[in-house]
Formats: sequence, C-alpha cells, structure tokens
Amino acid sequence: MSEPGYLRIGDVLPNVQCDSSAGAFDLYEYKGDGWLCLCSHPADFTPVCTTELGRLSSLVPDFAARNCKVAAISVDGAESHREWIKDINETQNTDVQYPILADPDRRVANLYGMIHPNAPDTMAGKLTVRTVFLIGPANKVRMMLTYPASTGRNFHEILRVLDSLQLTDVHKVRTPFNRSYSISKCQPA
Repeated sequence: MSEPGYLRIGDVLPNVQCDSSAGAFDLYEYKGDGWLCLCSHPADFTPVCTTELGRLSSLVPDFAARNCKVAAISVDGAESHREWIKDINETQNTDVQYPILADPDRRVANLYGMIHPNAPDTMAGKLTVRTVFLIGPANKVRMMLTYPASTGRNFHEILRVLDSLQLTDVHKVRTPFNRSYSISKCQPA
C-alpha cells in the first residue's frame, strides 16, 4: 500500500479508474466538464453512512441544478456496494442512482489522502475519514471538508459552499457565514 497522499485546495484531483456499484468507472469521464461532489465513507452498511447516502440521494436534484454530479467511495467492493444500495433504498426510502466507487485495496483513499492516519489498525485496515471534495470544472479541488468517522455530514452546508464557489467564480464578492446565495440574483437567497 502506498503512503497516503495529501490534496489541497487548488490541486488537480488525480483521475482514477476503478470498479463501482454501476460497473467500470472513470472519474474524469463521469464528471465531464461540470462539478463533482465526491464523498468518502468508512464502510458499507454502517448506520451513519447509510443515512448520509440516503440523504445525499434525495439531494441529487439540488446538486444537478448546480451542474454538479454526485459520487461516493468506500473501501468495500462493488458487490457489497450493490447490496448496500438495496439496504439504503429500503431503509431511507430513496433510490440511489449515483455510483459508489469500490476501493478495497485503498488505492484511491490513499491517493486522495482519505485514510485516518491515527486510526487504529483493525481487521479491515485503517478507516477512511468522511471527506467531501467539491471538484470544479477544471478538475481542481475547490473545497474539502473532513469529518471523523463517527460524525455525519451536513449536505446543506456543502450545497451552500457550492453556491458560494459558483457565485464567486462569476462575481467578485465574498459570501458571509450561514447565508445561501443565488447566482442569478447575486444576493442572499
């Protein structure tokens, strides 16, 4: 296993090809020329991850309205992901349509710096942290949020940051805390 990478805001996110819940996956091909929200998860079938991916599924139209695709990644295999999606759909009353990348050898997790460096080794290996990357049209990391494995994410905050990034790409403004923005109006939403 290679040493973990370290990505920073402004770095180009390296492309990866791997298996996924939807079959063969190429990150750049999937992302296209829009935005990508990529979320890492410690493991399949865990209660926090299951609720997160269910909530993310319900927000896919909100991301799509912002020209942003969604994908997730965990260190489990593609077959496990396909079974997990059935569980997510049933328990969260949703229909997951985005791919979950399979990373059982932790190649992508190491490349993107998503392995918790201080987590104890377990039978399954080191845990991934809950990292969210917003990747812009030029394949650059525009935002990274990292949560401990025990804490679920707030996807409304991620949408707020996406709105802010898209607004400030077009207009030379800054966006205060706790405010949502509309690009078309260039004012608080």
